[in-house]
Amino acid sequence: MSKNQKGITAPKDQDFSEWYTQVVQKAELADIRFGLAGFIVHRPWGFFIIKKIYEALEKEVESQGHQAFLFPRAVKEEHLTKEAEHAGFIPEVLWVSEAGTKKMDERFALPPTGEAQIYPTYAMWFRSHRDLPFKGYQTRISVFRNEMTTRPFLRGREFLFFETHDVFNTHKEALDQIQLDFETCEKVIRQKFKIPFFYFKRPVWDKFMGADNTFTPDTLMPDGKRNQLASTHDLGQNFAKAYDIKIKNKDEKEQFPYQTCFGPGIWRIMAAIIGVHGDDQGLVLPFDIAPTQIVIIPITFAKKPELSKKIIQKCKELEKKLSKDYRVKFDDRDFSPGLKYNEWEMKGVPLRVEIGPRDLEKDSVMLALRVGEKSPVKIKSLDSKIKSKIKELDKSIENNAKHYMDDRVRDAKYLSELTKIMKKHRGFVRVPWCSIEKDGEKCDDKMREETQGARVCGTLYPKEEKVSKSSTCIVCKKAAKHIVYVAKSY
Repeated sequence: MSKNQKGITAPKDQDFSEWYTQVVQKAELADIRFGLAGFIVHRPWGFFIIKKIYEALEKEVESQGHQAFLFPRAVKEEHLTKEAEHAGFIPEVLWVSEAGTKKMDERFALPPTGEAQIYPTYAMWFRSHRDLPFKGYQTRISVFRNEMTTRPFLRGREFLFFETHDVFNTHKEALDQIQLDFETCEKVIRQKFKIPFFYFKRPVWDKFMGADNTFTPDTLMPDGKRNQLASTHDLGQNFAKAYDIKIKNKDEKEQFPYQTCFGPGIWRIMAAIIGVHGDDQGLVLPFDIAPTQIVIIPITFAKKPELSKKIIQKCKELEKKLSKDYRVKFDDRDFSPGLKYNEWEMKGVPLRVEIGPRDLEKDSVMLALRVGEKSPVKIKSLDSKIKSKIKELDKSIENNAKHYMDDRVRDAKYLSELTKIMKKHRGFVRVPWCSIEKDGEKCDDKMREETQGARVCGTLYPKEEKVSKSSTCIVCKKAAKHIVYVAKSY
């Protein structure tokens, strides 16, 4: 942030859209001035956080036996149409059809997701039950979709991707993997990044195209819209049949294997970190993912050069010492301390160490938390104090996020009640519902019309909430079989 750049001017709880735009720009997360709609430049500060998201996911899936591979950023046209339902992605596909000034003999698509890329090759890799289970994943890649409305880290025509593609001999093994995918979301998204979510089994009409079932962890952004953070899919034998993936079982009989795929939303997780944790000063980051974890700021005076020199020297000593365990920045730029404070708060740096004349005299520092108070600390006690403050900061972020989510859930028994709630409420609403199978879609369409955009997100998974015997669907008044969560979405 330059001397002339102001801090956040839009309150988060009053104008989230403008607040979000300003944080993305002023915290130097992304640059949208690339010149092509839906394509952004990932700036170093933001990309460091994204690398941390990737690292956490890679570590977790590899602990489950996944192996990394890399496929080309191209899909044959014929492969996109093999699974009839999955072919619904075609309207969103970006095509490459010319080379130089000539039409290509065979156009190809930029991948909107990995199934049509990967599964034709799986048909060549696997022949026997002994080849399975196989767990593979792609990481640090882009996919492409022709999104009409784009927003950094929420929707784009090119966005960052991570996907697992697993193959099993039995459906039980596939369902066991879906449980592991759920645990990955718990460990990485909730525990590591402190993002609260509800884990849903999606209604049949809103599942992944070609899947038997889809499961998603959904959080809420401050504008009340649902942010789908990931998705895991029970593909059954659908794609194996479409792409002719066959194996011989133990009885030497041919069968189609069972498949799952899991796609944590790298961008969507990033958007949630920004939106859920941030405040009117800018980013708030859990300690582990902050590009700079501790910033050291000297308080010097031009009229006291000798004293200032001693302060600078002490800052350098601390930087060298703390850099052994943390990512540390000594900010000795010729800006005022206040401007530096504002800049590093904007970027979400968790801890700030200030050293001025009085601190130097007392052999101490002022230690400030990004979310919390600042207090004097003796330098000899600084190591232990930093450790305790890290725990305090992360716990504070976690608690704030939990309260944030808890405050954004309401209940409704009637459509009129839901409609009234959705006019003011920014969040989820629990309602009784007739069916999450295909026959429930008409009720969803009517609810969407009445509420100007609210849709069924799904039922809680892995343990669905019980519905009382007397409950009726808020739309059709038939006996309710489920409690579903509804919300508006991006």
